[in-house]
Amino acid sequence: MSDSAALDSFLEKWRTRWPEWSVGEIFVAPARRDMAVAWFALLQEFDDALNVSGDPLPADAKLAWWGEELRGWSAQRSRHPLGRRLEPVRAAWSSLADALPALAAARGAQAGSEEAFAALAGYGAALAAVEADVLGRAPDVEAVIAQVLATRLADMGVAAVPMAFRQKEDTSAVRGWATDVLRRWQDGRAGARERRVFAAYARGRLERLSRQGVPAPLPSRPVLLLTGWRAARGD
Repeated sequence: MSDSAALDSFLEKWRTRWPEWSVGEIFVAPARRDMAVAWFALLQEFDDALNVSGDPLPADAKLAWWGEELRGWSAQRSRHPLGRRLEPVRAAWSSLADALPALAAARGAQAGSEEAFAALAGYGAALAAVEADVLGRAPDVEAVIAQVLATRLADMGVAAVPMAFRQKEDTSAVRGWATDVLRRWQDGRAGARERRVFAAYARGRLERLSRQGVPAPLPSRPVLLLTGWRAARGD
């Protein structure tokens, strides 16, 4: 497979997981879309390494590999197809690499909300710092962590719920944790337009999860358009 085809494969994998983007990307300048998708596709790789069940060794090896890869990007040496797009950006790639082990540590059941957010604090700060260079504006760190936790909850279900919220049946526990993450996910206006649109769709998924306790179908295209438009405006 050519480098271009391999890159397209990773970008398409992310788009498939986030079909809302095909609606909302109209609010993002065409010249910026591929960079944004490459960045979000990279973050999805990290989410996948966080959200594992069973044997964690393959995911730990993946995180270690990504740490080496990101340090290579700091020296303009990439091996992964996403590096073809992202490596030219002068960013604190090594600092992000240093933060990746926190994802392995965050897999365990946390005691409560404070512990869940604190476990990802270093990773969230490193991610936000790099995003400032990739997309031109840093997102709010707590909002970034909330989005990571929202993705974790959607992927892992009750296994991602802190112990303080598990004193109910599984669906209620998921709803309770989703509601608490939403409570802490306050600053949706920070960050670049691409982040705001993506975060609005991720937040929408979490809001539906907080009501139903299980992942719900996407809303209609007009609703997704309105959500993307409002996020792009910074409402």
